[in-house]
Amino acid sequence: MAAESGAGTQAVERAMSLLTCFTDEHSELRISELCAQTGLGQSTVSRMVSSLDRMGFLVQDTRTGLYRLGPTAVTLGSVALNSSPVFRAARQIAQNLAHVADLGANLAEFRGDQLFYLGNFEGAKSPKSFTMAGRTAPLHATGMGKTLLSAQAPDYVRDYYTRGLAVAYTPHTLTELSSMESALSEIRSRGYATEIEELAFGRACVAAPIRGRSGEVVAALSVSGPLSELDDPARRRELALMVVEAADEVSVALGFTMARAPQPRVPLP
Repeated sequence: MAAESGAGTQAVERAMSLLTCFTDEHSELRISELCAQTGLGQSTVSRMVSSLDRMGFLVQDTRTGLYRLGPTAVTLGSVALNSSPVFRAARQIAQNLAHVADLGANLAEFRGDQLFYLGNFEGAKSPKSFTMAGRTAPLHATGMGKTLLSAQAPDYVRDYYTRGLAVAYTPHTLTELSSMESALSEIRSRGYATEIEELAFGRACVAAPIRGRSGEVVAALSVSGPLSELDDPARRRELALMVVEAADEVSVALGFTMARAPQPRVPLP
């Protein structure tokens, strides 16, 4: 019985390893590529892919023979997203924010030393041809990531840098611990974070924390777009006020009592 249970667990792990091979960069794969990535034999991969195809987790392009994730994976992803209390509370608020700001509104939470996107909503001046939901980004190089880092214990931030996670994406990325500590102190004081070309050239954002019932920071909300739309200090201040207000609205929807919240100052950046 134990051997049978072990074999079943191994089969599940192998099947999941096949599904995780599919990424934005490699959204369509051949059997041979799945074998190379997982180290599994061709007969094993072919058999499992056939089962995943029948269940709708994978679909095969009849013209190219390549496999991609199927409708069942989409359904499960939607169920997972809709089960998130943060997403449910923030969805309409973030959508309204994107409309008013004319920029992208993004929602994310802290997960495994990274920023994990729960969703994004397009603004007229920041269109996207893809969804951010399910993607990850570095904590130290994003506005939302720095917002979440500002709520972590100092030991965690020091350990993050000690482990070499703060890699440079542009010359503006905060790769020195002292620089990040100063930035986090400022974020706590004024109640929002900015990111100006720290992850990618020509991009910028303003982010604010979302708090749960007990006051802990559980997620972050931001507006982002081309640097030309956020380069002016007065415009950044205007957007900061919008984002802080929207994030506070989500916090209230999650049960947080704003009377207990630290009152942010929103000075000119």
